[in-house]
Amino acid sequence: MHILITGASSGIGEALVHEMAKLPHAQLTLVSRRQDVLDDLAQSLSVDAQGVAADLSDVTAVQPLLDAATASFGPIDVLVNNAGAQVIGHTDTLDLDACERSLAVNLTVPLRLIHAVLPHMRSARSGGIINVSSMAAIAPTPGMTWYNASKAGIASASEALASELSGTGIRILTVYPGVVRTPMMDAGIQHYKMTAMLKNQPVLEPEDVARDIVTAFNKGKRRLVRPRLFGLFRWMQPLMLMAMDKMAPQLQAAPPGSSEL
Repeated sequence: MHILITGASSGIGEALVHEMAKLPHAQLTLVSRRQDVLDDLAQSLSVDAQGVAADLSDVTAVQPLLDAATASFGPIDVLVNNAGAQVIGHTDTLDLDACERSLAVNLTVPLRLIHAVLPHMRSARSGGIINVSSMAAIAPTPGMTWYNASKAGIASASEALASELSGTGIRILTVYPGVVRTPMMDAGIQHYKMTAMLKNQPVLEPEDVARDIVTAFNKGKRRLVRPRLFGLFRWMQPLMLMAMDKMAPQLQAAPPGSSEL
């Protein structure tokens, strides 16, 4: 079973690599920007694994990535769209090139990868796609305009795809994690005032999220929201938006500038 995981070098992605390596007959293609990090990670595993360096902010990287992945392990049976990028700051001050790159990482490239892998899955009548969205798709956060839009986009596409492929043998899982303890979280939080809401925000461990993702995927679940309490927000989004109007974390008055993470 050939599994391709983007954003594999840290955070949820790295944790997913270790969880997916436990699956029977797994062969892993690990994708991020740094080949040396990927090589070290691949060599640490007890299954067949390869690292393929790719800059997913560049849509032209998709075909070379797929060519390299399939040359070693054949067609992709499970695609994990996990890579993510944030650009945080006051919307009118953001670097538009950085914003466009983040949109490619979070939305355009995942959709291109889905388009590329689906024909094999359809012919095999099996396989699966895991799309890691964010609670930002449900509760948009100030200062993350492009991130909110891209994560809402991939969530909407993923949910539609799950319905479109119902009965085909192809599993689609949409993941909505809240705040996860990652380098991206550490860098991003510096842009916000440390309010009571931010201080009391539950923080998930990437290993726990990864384990829940694999469990949900194996059970054929269509969506996963973590923390579990946040699952209520998906069904009460108007109330969630009202709460965000009052309590959403606010950018610092004197921001350190836009941050591409």
